[in-house]
Amino acid sequence: MSASLSESVAQAVRGLAPGALGVAVSGGGDSMALLHLLAAHGPLRAVTVDHGLRPEAAREAALVGEICAGLGMPHDVLRWHWDGQGNLQDSARRARRRLIADWAAPLGITHVALAHTADDQAETFLMRLAREAGVDGLSGMAAETRSQGLTWLRPVLAHRRQELRDYLRARGLSWVEDPSNENPRFERVRARQALAALAPLGIGAGTLARVAAQMAEARAALEAQVSALVEGHARVEAGDVVIDAAALAAEPAEIRRRFLAQALRWVASADYGPRRAALARLMADIAAARPATVHGCLVRPARGRLRIAREYNAVAGTRAPAPGRWDGRWRLDGPETPGLEIRALGPEGLAQCPDPRASGLPRGTLLATPAVWDGDRLVAAPLAGMGENWRAVLSVPHDSPLARVISH
Repeated sequence: MSASLSESVAQAVRGLAPGALGVAVSGGGDSMALLHLLAAHGPLRAVTVDHGLRPEAAREAALVGEICAGLGMPHDVLRWHWDGQGNLQDSARRARRRLIADWAAPLGITHVALAHTADDQAETFLMRLAREAGVDGLSGMAAETRSQGLTWLRPVLAHRRQELRDYLRARGLSWVEDPSNENPRFERVRARQALAALAPLGIGAGTLARVAAQMAEARAALEAQVSALVEGHARVEAGDVVIDAAALAAEPAEIRRRFLAQALRWVASADYGPRRAALARLMADIAAARPATVHGCLVRPARGRLRIAREYNAVAGTRAPAPGRWDGRWRLDGPETPGLEIRALGPEGLAQCPDPRASGLPRGTLLATPAVWDGDRLVAAPLAGMGENWRAVLSVPHDSPLARVISH
């Protein structure tokens, strides 16, 4: 049993450069087992995120630090404070990923290992099933994913939680039990309890993990078809996604839905795509050749093409120092001048451009493009042909859904 765990871990990290690997450790049984398993496979650095939700968390982080010190391993603690907005568990998960990504970048860490197990996969499947998830949701977590500039590894995803505890017990290694793991207030705990109730029917963690793997295979096939559609019929123009309308209409509904979800997420630089109901309304609008506004984007049919552009109202209040990044996708390069900022061009800026029509871009597109401002004075609008010393560059992470297949 432990040999198969070791083999899984070794395979997941094989070929990584020294110093490129980090591991997220909470102090619980799963992550502590992964920590010890990884310690045998070269140098790595551990990180613990203290969410500040339990008074014991700081002590548990210190315990992880002591164990790492005994292994000769650097360890860092990152702290997060919940502002009380939104879903606690979702907010904590997203904050954890963001904090770890910010921690890893300056250290040269390119891969971070997470201790998700087959039990976590099954619980995730049940939670998503309750939300009527489709193929993507029910495909669960992948053994390797890329987001926020990092590759996230799940070396023990095929193994049961009990295997990891057995590994620790056999070696006399300790871990911390988080009492919130028994609190039915949390959805994941309720899913865990439901799994126990379903076990007599043969619907256990292993069964659901295997179903999730089958759904992942179906998802990969669908994504391949979306990629072929994008490569053959779509392009990026000034940050907009433009696709041949007839080619899109010829695809099955699921492929059209997937393309639109990915394009909207890319243009909006959003963590998530729109909900299924919003996509259904959009698809009806497209079929009727009606313009639509959804997910912070404008969707407009024109001359046999469909253009998906950023909506001006969605970025009207977005500001950033110039030069720099803006709206998650754009980087403006130009001379360093104190007091300049990046804002959307908007109608006021468009009125200050000498010849915006020369750009060949629709007005709706131009309004939401990045521009350099000095107070109310427009300094540069590169995509509208103004400001020869400034350049607007699409700066989208390669892990963006569309960036993998679309040429800029």
